Amino acid sequence: MRVVKKPLILLMMVSICTSLSACAVNTKKYTSGIKEIKVGMTLYKQEDVFVSSITKNLEEIAKEKESEGKYKITINILDAKGNLNNQNNQVDKFIAQDYDIICVNLVDRTAASVIIDKAKVANKPVIFFNREPVEEDMERWNRLYYVGAQADLSGKMQADIIINAYKKDKRKVDKNGDGKIQYVMLEGEQGHQDASIRTEYCIKTIAENGIELEKLADDTANWEGAQATTKMTNWIKNFGDKIEVVFSNNDAMALGAVQALDNLNITENRPLVVGIDGLPDALSAVKNGSMVGTVINDSKAQASSIFNIAYELATNGNVNSIKVLEKRKYIRTSHARVTNDNIDLFLENK
Repeated sequence: MRVVKKPLILLMMVSICTSLSACAVNTKKYTSGIKEIKVGMTLYKQEDVFVSSITKNLEEIAKEKESEGKYKITINILDAKGNLNNQNNQVDKFIAQDYDIICVNLVDRTAASVIIDKAKVANKPVIFFNREPVEEDMERWNRLYYVGAQADLSGKMQADIIINAYKKDKRKVDKNGDGKIQYVMLEGEQGHQDASIRTEYCIKTIAENGIELEKLADDTANWEGAQATTKMTNWIKNFGDKIEVVFSNNDAMALGAVQALDNLNITENRPLVVGIDGLPDALSAVKNGSMVGTVINDSKAQASSIFNIAYELATNGNVNSIKVLEKRKYIRTSHARVTNDNIDLFLENK
């Protein structure tokens, strides 16, 4: 019996060891065979609510793609804190650490050439987003891309919200009945292309529809709610209930204007406030009536476009499969108007 048992035990031990060995080989093959895609991202200010929403969506998209098991996807997000030197140093870091793609939310859109030159020497493609470099810089190299919004369309849609409100009930907009709309304009940032284009097309569209406008004041609030609250508070002190409409280049500033109105307990002859971005808090403000409307600036679509470009470059070395690229460089996402008439649809999908 002992003679029989020993071979059996030996055979079982060999079988177990073989199985364990096979498992080890398969695991090693999987971990060593998987490729890592490294994406470096530098933001002008991480506290910018809309920019932050893009990065959060991007991280979620990357995790979902990574779950397919083909690639390990690393996204390293750094905050330049509004400092151009910080941003340039962060790009140097991404290059030194051999990142595949560099994504840049520019501190200064007129100063992209330094980053472009660094990336070109290292042959690292760059995806700019949200803050568009000047056209001359985008033409410096064929591995530069930009993802952003259709700023002119968002300005037109913002105007349409007020135009439709005016046509629906003129006295709710032209509160003093003088035949024109007295307004103030909160602008995003001096030199930012979206700020100037949104402002231009908003006002031009209203005028083209035969509605007379009178500007009481305009000023930059750098996309920030706190600055907008301060500006709006001063305007209320200067103009009182003469302000009929508050146009804002983004929702953060629009919500800042709402905060100023609330702080001063203004309930009668309250001006209409309209923003752009479709931030969750702004959608809630449209629902409760403290904002007349906003324009969806699709952060998910922009994040998806950034990821698609980065993924194709890292895996295929080109963007030939991305058909929506304009001039093989640009992707501009669409918009949607949001008012109390359709707010529930957007709240359901929030």
